[in-house]
Amino acid sequence: MSETAHADPRRGSLLIIGGSEDREDDMQILERFIALCGGPDKRVAVLTAASRVPERMWAIYDAAFGGMNVTSRKPVHIASRAEANDAAMAAEVAQADGIFITGGDQKRLLALIGGTRLDEALHAALAHGACVAGTSAGASAMSAHMLADGKADLHPEKGTVSLGAGIGFVQRVVIDQHFSQRQRLARLLTVVAQNPYLLGVGIDEDTALLIEAGGGIEILGAGAVTVIDGRHMVSNVADIRNRSVPEMVDVRLHLLPSGSRYGAASDSATPAALSDFLKIVTNIA
Repeated sequence: MSETAHADPRRGSLLIIGGSEDREDDMQILERFIALCGGPDKRVAVLTAASRVPERMWAIYDAAFGGMNVTSRKPVHIASRAEANDAAMAAEVAQADGIFITGGDQKRLLALIGGTRLDEALHAALAHGACVAGTSAGASAMSAHMLADGKADLHPEKGTVSLGAGIGFVQRVVIDQHFSQRQRLARLLTVVAQNPYLLGVGIDEDTALLIEAGGGIEILGAGAVTVIDGRHMVSNVADIRNRSVPEMVDVRLHLLPSGSRYGAASDSATPAALSDFLKIVTNIA
């Protein structure tokens, strides 16, 4: 992360979307993104690096944001790490009011931009008050520990899911998307079983977790956000073989439906069981 991101006291917001957000009808989540950017006259960059069909992906969001009268919108297509290190492009992204990271493959996204000037520019934009949004793969990539590969169908299974390094806007969290629709509870439990230090966050389709730096959270859209906390868990995961189902006792699960809002962790109205989650997730950088 660039020193600029640490030096600037202003910080923006993250809009983490579980994929398949409405892009044609009421577009609640996308409308909120534009509002967080400061309105339709602000500068919006659409980063398509996660996708192997970037022009097609840009066409989707060009139409959606155009329908919302966003006049200063442009794609950021990255096909190589050399392009991600272009100084002029990175400077332009750093000054954007909003950055939207599309879906695709989060491993591809990080392989192209991780540790580059563009990576630093994303943090710099957030530091000066921009809204950074990511959908599907773009959502998974927002955390420092990124869910990279694997699945668990019916139960959590040791060794079936792997993590990679993400962009790192949030720490101590791993994010899964298309959560209820693709029945990914077992997958996220697998991650938490093997990494109880991390909080698992599963976001449904057409649903977003809005995080305000140092502030609170809000759930938008049609579904819910599931939070899995294994920090108090008793488990035998260290002693069983790969592909075995671990014992997981005292795992805590929070379900936050659309419309849920919580202020800062110190807010007296915040349930004690959620205060640690709020401290962790709102510590964005």
